[in-house]
Amino acid sequence: QLLLVESGGGLVQPGGSLRLSCAAPEISLDHYAFAWVRQVPGKEREVVSCISKYGGIVNYSDSVRGRFTISRDKAKNTVDLQMNNLKPEDSAIYTCAASTRVTTISMFPRDYDYWGQGIQVTVSS
Repeated sequence: QLLLVESGGGLVQPGGSLRLSCAAPEISLDHYAFAWVRQVPGKEREVVSCISKYGGIVNYSDSVRGRFTISRDKAKNTVDLQMNNLKPEDSAIYTCAASTRVTTISMFPRDYDYWGQGIQVTVSS
């Protein structure tokens, strides 16, 4: 069982930045494809970014492309999401998700088998 733990969320003003991290204690994350997924109450989950095993391929939703960057930190064994120029519509619960079934990348939540608890990101003045 892969236990994922997110950190780095919180409250930020519009135009600000936050960095989310996803960690799995004592397990190498290199063997999993990852995604960051956000959800607002009443709306469907949205994959905002994904990264392949070993980090060679990434993708972003149109709503965050150019503002968010996903990456792997091998030293810390984390998958991170750097979020810049945040907007109020970015407010959501952000959850990291992992998969061994995804061979490259996937922007579909159904392809991910392991999920963290989620962390709140609020963008407000």
